[in-house]
Amino acid sequence: MQTIISIIGGVALLLWGIRMVRTGISRSYGAEFRKILSLSASNRLIAFFAGFGVTAAIQSSTATGLIVSSFAGQGLIAGVGGLAIMLGADVGTTFVAQVLSFDLQWLSPLAIAIGVFTFLGSEKSKRRSLARSAIGLGLILLSLQMIVATSEPLRESKILLVLLEPLANELLLAVFVSAIITWAAHSSLAIILLLMTLTANQVLGTELALAMVLGANLGGAMVTVGATLNSPALARRIPVGNLLMRLFGVIAVLPFLGLLQPWLMLAGDLPERMVVNFHTGFNLALAVFFLPLLNLVHVLSLRLISEKAEPGVAGRPLYLDEGSMETPTVALACATRETLRMGDEVKKMLSGSLEVFQQNNAEQLREIERMDDIVDDLHEAIKLYLTRLTREELDAAESSRNVEILSFTTNLEHIGDIIDKNLMELASKKIKGRLSFSSEGTNELNQFHERVLANLDLALNVFISDDLVLARRLLREKTAVRDMEREFVELHYARIAHGRPESIESSSLHLDVLRDLKRINGHLTSVAYPILDRAGELAASRLVESNE
Repeated sequence: MQTIISIIGGVALLLWGIRMVRTGISRSYGAEFRKILSLSASNRLIAFFAGFGVTAAIQSSTATGLIVSSFAGQGLIAGVGGLAIMLGADVGTTFVAQVLSFDLQWLSPLAIAIGVFTFLGSEKSKRRSLARSAIGLGLILLSLQMIVATSEPLRESKILLVLLEPLANELLLAVFVSAIITWAAHSSLAIILLLMTLTANQVLGTELALAMVLGANLGGAMVTVGATLNSPALARRIPVGNLLMRLFGVIAVLPFLGLLQPWLMLAGDLPERMVVNFHTGFNLALAVFFLPLLNLVHVLSLRLISEKAEPGVAGRPLYLDEGSMETPTVALACATRETLRMGDEVKKMLSGSLEVFQQNNAEQLREIERMDDIVDDLHEAIKLYLTRLTREELDAAESSRNVEILSFTTNLEHIGDIIDKNLMELASKKIKGRLSFSSEGTNELNQFHERVLANLDLALNVFISDDLVLARRLLREKTAVRDMEREFVELHYARIAHGRPESIESSSLHLDVLRDLKRINGHLTSVAYPILDRAGELAASRLVESNE
């Protein structure tokens, strides 16, 4: 039991080390890697090498797959180019496995020491991220030493032999078990290194280990498919195409594992070398075989994942890239883009609300209610995305931007609710009561609505640009709109005093519309406060100091 617990601890340390390396490299060069992937997809050979290089650096074909899927979902990468990147990514992980398969015990304490001292002695986020990667590399090597040392007694374990016997006799079952373990671990690299270590200690037979390597490759492809299940069809096709290629390779190679072993011994007769060389050879063979046939794979994935209408698709986020989570700057840019989309939906609602009042358009009223559901869905998606992002280590600027986006999306959601729950309820009363505003009142509402709508555009510009001049202008609009509302209320009361019947009948309605539009404007101007606060241009209080 102590041996098993020690091995589990070693595997956990291995997974954590791989994650640290991936996170550190992604935060340091994530934006550059994404640019490389997006620019390379036009040529399948260049795309292959781009996928290889990026994955060799970040040590995760899953992370590469999520980035590519996100680009495909946005129409930035074609299916064939994305599949070529995935072939390169799968070969890239074998390169990392090859490097880590050599005896690098001396590097572990050195990498950890350099990483820790650099991390503690630097305040720069990029240098700290690279230090994190160095610590992760040291932990990977240390975990492999732990697994080697603690797994040696398992060679004599009769219980383990009984457990492994069904797998050794049923290689298809071994592939399935390995695929499930890899899917659960979310790291094919970690499982390959574990299999290599257990084979070196003769815990696993060579043929069984090779079959489990096939399962690890299959499970690694399953991880990306599972992560994109709720994505649009465009984003799901590349992971599915990659899984199909993996599945074909497993079916084609599994019956010939016994025949392949003599050939593998030519490149190195040590069992652990045979495992890692087979992993590399399998992925290289798939790349050579499928690179000319990617059009066929793409067509097959098109047939399996059809572009059919899906419920709730209008409120589905388009820009919240799960593959960017380990690069906070990029993830915040994705959230900003989705927030602008949410702002566009709110603008449609606000624009359409005037038509409902002017024309008593009941159909447009129902359309605005539908758009509010979209705004609510987008707000929920952005909120959850940014909440997950806070689990990553954010610097002060990233944390501040995260809060600003959350605050602005919340205000946009409140505006949507005011339009849907308040303004549209008032419009419904107007339609049912066959009420009408006076010509002067209609003109004032139009002016007020136009002013608030212009401020919505200004607020979106302030949100995206972080411009101090625009922020000042937006905050001044808060006072201007308040004064404008006061003026229009006084004009309305003057019409009532003169006995205008339309004004008397619609008085409550007229005043409530003005009040709700002013509330909307108040939510919009809130985006200016963080910018002005950073510039030291906000007063502590609006109260005039008393002499008391």
